[in-house]
Amino acid sequence: MTSHERPLSPHIQVYRPQLTSVLSILHRLAGVALAVGTLLLLYWLFAAAMGDASYERAQALTGSWLGRLLLFGWSLAFFFHLLNGIRHLLWDAGWGFDLKTAYASGWAVVIGTFVLTIVAWACGYAALGAL
Repeated sequence: MTSHERPLSPHIQVYRPQLTSVLSILHRLAGVALAVGTLLLLYWLFAAAMGDASYERAQALTGSWLGRLLLFGWSLAFFFHLLNGIRHLLWDAGWGFDLKTAYASGWAVVIGTFVLTIVAWACGYAALGAL
């Protein structure tokens, strides 16, 4: 009798990525991004407490193209994590488990993330222009 080496469980390459699984993975990554982004926020707050020179260095970092890119990514992660968290709360309440609703709410999270991020940044720039 010969034995054939077979995987014990289906490999990830067997499955095609689905919206629900991709959003689940992105939810976890967004949580990590929020934690790391909060460190940047803490640096900025501590710099503000340390005096003018420290605050100016922090402002130079956050005002640079890299700083703005990081802040944009942080706000994108924030809105995604917020909306997907609300989606998960609705699931905890027993709503939205059927496939059609799961996909509709998933796409609503994706679209809502981009809309809220763009609106937040547009309002921020409008507020800065008003100053």
